[in-house]
Amino acid sequence: MNAIDQSGILAISTRLQRLGELLRKDGQQIYKAHGIDFEPKWFPVIYSLHANESLSVVEIANEIGYTHPSTISLLKELEAKKLVRSRKDKTDTRKRMISLTEKGQQLVVQMKPVWDIITAALTDLTNSTNNIMRAVNEVEARFKEKSFFERAEEIRQEQGSQQL
Repeated sequence: MNAIDQSGILAISTRLQRLGELLRKDGQQIYKAHGIDFEPKWFPVIYSLHANESLSVVEIANEIGYTHPSTISLLKELEAKKLVRSRKDKTDTRKRMISLTEKGQQLVVQMKPVWDIITAALTDLTNSTNNIMRAVNEVEARFKEKSFFERAEEIRQEQGSQQL
């Protein structure tokens, strides 16, 4: 067991990032095995546009839970691959509306059966006593009630310390 694993809850962010990287790496292999040129990091944008047809940049950022700059970066990659297009909103020309291109829509059709396989494999992987999806849902809900930072500040104040 390495130091990060031994540190327990203190390294939860690192452990979740490591798990995310493993899932992305294997996800990319799954797409490649099915002849699909697709980066798993594009998934939240592609899926959101598949589900919503057309969204503004801000709506996409909110939908996927990413910062505006991270969302813009993903959109630039997807535009370069000709999977999404942007146009000015008819009612508010400051707002850019993003949608899937024909190529993006065809890609989704090609990926849908693979998403079924990925869903089944992830369900099998996470079907454990301490189901990670249930835990993630619970932690996200608790985060909305009170953030990690707010909780740490309360503890600091309770301890009467001047530093975190």
